[in-house]
Amino acid sequence: MSSVPAADATLRLLRHLSRTGPLPATSLATALELPRSTTYHLLTVLTEHGFVVHLPEERRYALGLAAFELGSAYSRQAPLARAARPVLARLVDQVGESAHLAVLHGRDVLYVVEERAAGRPVLVTDVGVRLPAHLTASGRAILADLPSAQVRALFPGREAFVDRTGVGPTRLSELRTVLTEVRRAGWAEEHGDVTPGFASVAVAVRDRTGHPLAGIAVTFTQGQDPAEFVRAIRGAAAELARRV
Repeated sequence: MSSVPAADATLRLLRHLSRTGPLPATSLATALELPRSTTYHLLTVLTEHGFVVHLPEERRYALGLAAFELGSAYSRQAPLARAARPVLARLVDQVGESAHLAVLHGRDVLYVVEERAAGRPVLVTDVGVRLPAHLTASGRAILADLPSAQVRALFPGREAFVDRTGVGPTRLSELRTVLTEVRRAGWAEEHGDVTPGFASVAVAVRDRTGHPLAGIAVTFTQGQDPAEFVRAIRGAAAELARRV
């Protein structure tokens, strides 16, 4: 039995709709063995967030656009990673430091490609690792391109701001200041926010509409000027955007 009943019920509801297609609320309640009131509450919240859509003429509920976007985001990661590997390999050869590609995953970034430079230290940004987006250069580069309402939804309160090293924003106002600077400069950076002694600089990879698909970052030991890597990373981001 799940220790978070509401989350368990929500996921079971979405999974059931994905298998059956549109259903009335009463059918969902019966199939999932949920009280009707609970089912209606869940459907209301899911509808508000776009994961479910109400079809009033049919008196049924179906999966919404947000559910489609979630599924398609997963399917995009594999081709994105394949397209990015040679781009990042050339970037590493150019700058002599390790580089990685990350995508936004809730309030975290998920690392999907890691290219390590020869002789450089092993980093925490391995493939499959998730780190708080507000602390990473890749995450900041992506967040800076999102609407302010979406950033606010991701970080509704201080409890959303995970700390790793005692450095970095701890509230929404501080994060907004950081993202304003990212937009002004055109690139993001962090200095010891993720790992003491290391810094990163990143640029967002955007699709045709300007939506951020991912962030490309280079990580190096603190003390180096991050600006020296920006031109190379921008070139890599532009190349990857063309590829995808």
